[in-house]
Amino acid sequence: MLFRELLGQHSHIGKLLAGSSAGATAVLLTYPLDTIRARLAFQITGGEKYTGIVHAATSIFRDEGGLRGLYRGFVPTLCGMIPYAGLSFYCFEMFKLLCMKYIPDWTCAPNSRNTGGLVLLVPAKLMCGGIAGAFAQSFAYPMDVTRRRMQLAMMSPETHKFGLGMVQTLVLIYKENGIFKGLYRGMSINYLRAMPMVAVSFSTYELMKQALNLDTGLKL
Repeated sequence: MLFRELLGQHSHIGKLLAGSSAGATAVLLTYPLDTIRARLAFQITGGEKYTGIVHAATSIFRDEGGLRGLYRGFVPTLCGMIPYAGLSFYCFEMFKLLCMKYIPDWTCAPNSRNTGGLVLLVPAKLMCGGIAGAFAQSFAYPMDVTRRRMQLAMMSPETHKFGLGMVQTLVLIYKENGIFKGLYRGMSINYLRAMPMVAVSFSTYELMKQALNLDTGLKL
């Protein structure tokens, strides 16, 4: 609402800022849980170090500098989330506009309540969301790799070098493994995860707006 009032309802910058702000807020509030999840998942192959969520949280807080330990890797996560959330939101709106403007017979149904008189069909919602997610992930993925290395850095002495800071970790990953086998390692499987996740997220968001009789159309 704030960006809409400041920049206008159809501002591209406003859409980017809205998505980025939402993503950054979500990461800020939930990041310690993501760190704990990563530690618990890793210890399946790395030996039992934590007995559960509470034990992992208290151990990290006690042994690794309090909140600094729980938020290790937060900066690269934020640096990745801001373009990821902003681009995914922006791209979804742009793909949605293209569908409504150029191929409405295949992707839309009439809806008199919406701006433009059209509503995107569910298969088209899923398609736009999936493509938007893949596009955004392509830009943000190296930061996701950096975040994960930093989260797991204190699990063994050999990996402590990845916990010194974002820039140092990025440089180390690049020097040791390069771009495709380092910064983009696992990208293909990440597409298989991210595309359906973002597709379902945006589709659910749009369907809930429709259920509440809110405008999901666009000015064509």
